[in-house]
Amino acid sequence: MKIAFMMLPVVYLAGNGYLFMRVWQAMGSVPVWGKVIVTVLFWLAAFSLFAAIGFRDARIPALLLKSMYHIGAVWMAFLLYVVLLLAVFDVAGIFVPAMKHSLLFALPLTLCILCGGYINYRNPRVEHIDISLDKYQNPSPVRIAAISDVHLGYGTSVSALKRYVKLINSQNPDLILIAGDLIDNSVRPLIQEPYAEVLSELKAPWGIYMVPGNHEYISGIEACEDFLEHTPVHLLRDSIVTLPGGLQIIGRDDMSNRSRKPLEELIEGADSALPMIVIDHQPYNLVGTDSLEVDIQISGHTHRGQIWPLNWLTDCIFEQSHGYRKWTHSHIFVSSGISLWGPPFRIGTHGDMAVIDVR
Repeated sequence: MKIAFMMLPVVYLAGNGYLFMRVWQAMGSVPVWGKVIVTVLFWLAAFSLFAAIGFRDARIPALLLKSMYHIGAVWMAFLLYVVLLLAVFDVAGIFVPAMKHSLLFALPLTLCILCGGYINYRNPRVEHIDISLDKYQNPSPVRIAAISDVHLGYGTSVSALKRYVKLINSQNPDLILIAGDLIDNSVRPLIQEPYAEVLSELKAPWGIYMVPGNHEYISGIEACEDFLEHTPVHLLRDSIVTLPGGLQIIGRDDMSNRSRKPLEELIEGADSALPMIVIDHQPYNLVGTDSLEVDIQISGHTHRGQIWPLNWLTDCIFEQSHGYRKWTHSHIFVSSGISLWGPPFRIGTHGDMAVIDVR
């Protein structure tokens, strides 16, 4: 796994180098000054996302950082599909001479794919799940809205958050659970814009609870805690909350904290006669969760790869990369994320939230 992630920068550089070579070939008769401009713009786009993340807390105008973030994020998805299509058309050109101008075919087709992916991203699915628990003795069912990976910041704007809040409230949940990565890379844009005010519009009489994800640690966990104090969202870090209806919410700290408590230790502090709902950002060791007879677990993190073919990779890495599954004992939902990180596209995957009715 570590080797695969270490190879990603090499693959990214190779893809950019291949595309630049093809663009350079296509500029055969373009004046030198034109080639210089294209070269500068090309490599600025290629590295702007990494620059925006690296300088996220520097004294750089927010508008510039946001622009760099969006340009670089779109570029990553554009690069992936245009290179894949160039390779396909190059092979096809061996048999069909008309395909030798592969760049002319690859560019418009890539733009069509990205447009479709953007529309798909703007329309997350709502998955309705009914769960019956013998330990749940309340005569009235409880409705839980479960989400993950909102990634508030330069990627998920205030206007996008307003759409998500409206979608969540329309389900009339009693309880809202957020399985980490509410915040993207920094709390800076959240302070500069009215994110806290919009989060305060969430309505759930039983409360709003979340656990940290790896991006809360990237953003600075203390800064995230300070921000959340100005919202109705309660952050759980290896702690348990028992609600008036008898549900126990067990919130695990993220794996980024190497000192987080084992799930077995947390469960020892819970009442085994009451339903247990675990929120854990990263869905690892689900077999262990099931063996401990956890009733429900909510996770996220995977995004299910977000764009094809990365969904094939996450399906191989995780025991359950997305969606709902009833294990031997545990009911587990792994969200693909109501929003996303980086490129604003969903290709071959869907954003989602779960509406879980517990009876």
